[in-house]
Amino acid sequence: MSGSFTLLARPSASAYASLSFSPSSNNNRSSTSCSTTNHQLPKQLAAECRRGSQNFLLRHLFPSNSGYGNGRISYGSQISAVMIQDTSTITTSEEDTEHIGILDVDTALQPFKDHFQYRIKNYVDQRTLFEKHEGGLEEFAKGYLKFGFNKEDDGIVYREWAPAAQEAQVVGDFNGWDGSNHEMEKNQYGVWSIKILDSEGKPAIPHNSRVKFRFKRSDGQWVDRIPAWIKYATVDPNAFGAPYDGVHWDPPPSERYEFKYPRPPKPKAPRIYEAHVGMSSSEPHINSYREFADEVLPRIKANNYNTVQLMAVMEHSYYASFGYHVTNFFSASSRSGTPEDLKYLIDKAHSLGLRVLMDVVHSHASNNVTDGLNGFDVGQSSQESYFHTGKRGYHNLWDSRLFNYGNWEVLRFLLSNLRWWLEEFKFDGFRFDGVTSMLYHHHGINMGFTGNYNEYFSEATDVDAVVYLMLANSLIHSILPDATVIAEDVSGMPGLGRPVSEGGIGFDYRLAMAIPDKWIDYLKNKNDEDWSVKDLSWNLTNRRHTEKCISYAESHDQSIVGDKTIAFFLMDKEMYSGMSCLTDASPAIERGVALHKMIHFITMALGGEGYLNFMGNEFGHPEWIDFPREGNEWSYEKCRRQWNLVDTDHLRYKFMNAFDRAMNALDDKFPFLSSTKQIVSCADEENKVIVFERGDLVFVFNFHPESTYDGYKVGCDLPGKYRVALDSDAWEFGGHGRVAHDVDHFTTPEGIPGVPETNFNNRPNSFKVLSPARTCVVYYKVDESVKETNEANLSGVDEVLKVDAPKKENVEESTILDAHRAEENPGETNDRHLASVDEKLRKGGAKQESIKEPAFVVGKTIAASKLDDPEVEETKDE
Repeated sequence: MSGSFTLLARPSASAYASLSFSPSSNNNRSSTSCSTTNHQLPKQLAAECRRGSQNFLLRHLFPSNSGYGNGRISYGSQISAVMIQDTSTITTSEEDTEHIGILDVDTALQPFKDHFQYRIKNYVDQRTLFEKHEGGLEEFAKGYLKFGFNKEDDGIVYREWAPAAQEAQVVGDFNGWDGSNHEMEKNQYGVWSIKILDSEGKPAIPHNSRVKFRFKRSDGQWVDRIPAWIKYATVDPNAFGAPYDGVHWDPPPSERYEFKYPRPPKPKAPRIYEAHVGMSSSEPHINSYREFADEVLPRIKANNYNTVQLMAVMEHSYYASFGYHVTNFFSASSRSGTPEDLKYLIDKAHSLGLRVLMDVVHSHASNNVTDGLNGFDVGQSSQESYFHTGKRGYHNLWDSRLFNYGNWEVLRFLLSNLRWWLEEFKFDGFRFDGVTSMLYHHHGINMGFTGNYNEYFSEATDVDAVVYLMLANSLIHSILPDATVIAEDVSGMPGLGRPVSEGGIGFDYRLAMAIPDKWIDYLKNKNDEDWSVKDLSWNLTNRRHTEKCISYAESHDQSIVGDKTIAFFLMDKEMYSGMSCLTDASPAIERGVALHKMIHFITMALGGEGYLNFMGNEFGHPEWIDFPREGNEWSYEKCRRQWNLVDTDHLRYKFMNAFDRAMNALDDKFPFLSSTKQIVSCADEENKVIVFERGDLVFVFNFHPESTYDGYKVGCDLPGKYRVALDSDAWEFGGHGRVAHDVDHFTTPEGIPGVPETNFNNRPNSFKVLSPARTCVVYYKVDESVKETNEANLSGVDEVLKVDAPKKENVEESTILDAHRAEENPGETNDRHLASVDEKLRKGGAKQESIKEPAFVVGKTIAASKLDDPEVEETKDE
């Protein structure tokens, strides 16, 4: 039962010793369709919950409903893990435990009600303890004001939690690394402290001077460690393999960066540019925060992204870890500059209207003893350490240490870490790395998740970690209500993206991690003729419709050494010689550029409620990423971004970049990512065509390698006149200009209004288009209620950007239509509650006329009829 049992992190070790949880073995799934949720606050969720926990939820999840107690404590009360007996014995009535909001959202979770009651009870109890002993969750998360180095009155106070230390000193440049006069005192809770008085009005420890925590282990050996809460850490760049030093960072007002710009408002849908500052230079060296701010941020803004996600911000001694083996959690990586330089970057992004997310790593820590948190582990028990002991404290695949999320001081450390980055640096949210590893005791290793709900709610679930994530999301959204928080989870844990108030874990978005795997599978293993548009549309829409996803075709994961970017999969060695516009494109380049545009765009348009792109992939960056290491003779050659490729006017990289810019601009003009109206009306396997609606836009993707279809009939919702909004075949995107942009496409009514089965592909209207091979074209409905002064000159989305959006209400469908309405049964897995949006995938609209022609014919323009013939009755496959 160890998987489902948890001890609350609390001052008392005895309070919950008798609690246990027996997960239900019932795997029956309800066949009732999910309905729109009444997002009510769940009442108290376990019969044994302490009295007042419901009021506690009301106060903290909906603070406008009531105030809460003003009890505060200073650190003088010395609350720490398992040190104080908490004799509270408060209970509540069982009738207050019945309503859990997430069970209304997904009724198939009902068999696991006990699990949700148990974990929410732990969450509520943990917050109750924070309020009782620390003044509440938000106060608890201000640990950086007490721990580490902090100026107090006439000196500097340094505190460190190190219960296993026998003696301790603080050493550094300020005392010549002789700690004999700066011995620290340990209290009964394992916290060491010292106050060092200022001298002649000067700080006791100068700003930007090196410091370390020196302590004696139980075996009598003295060791030096970087303080756990240190705010800056550096290494001698001229000494190979040198250890890092902690640096006391407290710049005078004249050197402290002051933010000038407010945070941008939260966008309807995030369009995220994932970036690594260090490798963002075109030169083979580590780039700086300021260079990134001045040279790369304008590129991101120009391509119409609204959010930047920064990797490798937290200090990591091993550069090639991509920032995922963190050594110093409160320190901005010194490779790229100082903390003030990072603040400049974030402020510059805000000035451009870009929000900034941080890739936060709380799933594990570097096993580096000399430089990192692991140096505080000297063989003590788990309750006196940041990490679990034994196998539970070590990740075999990552070679890293695993946190004990049930420890009071670990919670203080991690929750304070989140608040630190939000408040000190003005980040706008986080992308939590490695969430799958946190959620389960098996960490997802050798697990093939099938969607069976028993995989998520069993002894394998790490309830301590789940409760930590609930606390983290509650804290983040309490401090910054408009924060964006994303989970990297490959398992598909139900409720991960639902509010904590419903019993969910509280993330705003989850990464749609199966999508890039699908593209890699197709590019590696299938000929173009074997691509299944039904399979593609199913995988792009196969998600829980009540939990938002960030879709991506490729991220940094697909770019590292040993793998390839999509562009390199498509064009490979031809990218070295065939990207010049001064020569005709080879078939490989023609195909590669076309499919690169289509793959990224259909992923964006159909795969989620937000979109992510990794730095450089927007223009098809060639090759791979390889950090300097012994195996490549410490070279930076492939640890950079070759911006010169996209900046050179005669190279074809500019076409992919221009299309990426246009994709994002289209969402600005016609917000489709945030629309709940998402309907796949046609997945024409024979002709390789996918037709779908997102918002009021109609998307037509033709994946056929050769066939162009003139007069292809597409279904739509709204009647009227449609025109081209975006066309991948336009000249400015490296296409052949075969689709005329000045053509009006008038709809024809289909079947009996209100009777979908009589409609065309279940759509009440239709119009006809030209669909060239390997192209995607988007159509928008012309608002004829306003004077069309600029509409006649529309040419793709660049022209769309020049006019104001039509002022009309966006017609939304209240729920995503499920096209795969298969007969449900108790053995069905997670798929029923995934938002499949295909509407009865059919073989397309009609017997289309196929025009066989080379995919790279230049200059041919075939305009679709301006007025479709309403008398032509098209047949369709049932």
